[in-house]
Amino acid sequence: MTGPASVEDYMAGLPDERRAALEALRQTIKAAAPEATELISYQMPAFRSHGRFLVSYAAYKNHYSLFPASDAVIDALGEELTRYLSGKGTIRFPAASPI
Repeated sequence: MTGPASVEDYMAGLPDERRAALEALRQTIKAAAPEATELISYQMPAFRSHGRFLVSYAAYKNHYSLFPASDAVIDALGEELTRYLSGKGTIRFPAASPI
């Protein structure tokens, strides 16, 4: 299965509403980690910093997912994220309530 070749290709393939939500997230990550580089990993946008995976994200039919590289992110946000956790290392936001 061939996925997007670049983050721009991934974004271009999304409906406008989904693209807008993920662009906002993308800009937030860029602001928080300006040294990070973007790439496609596992057919979704991701960021790498100093050679290490930082985070990836994706849009699905009914939700958005954020995949932080470290459980420390989830642990640091604690109760604030509990209702959004979906499996180990996955933060899932309903499409009706974007990130």
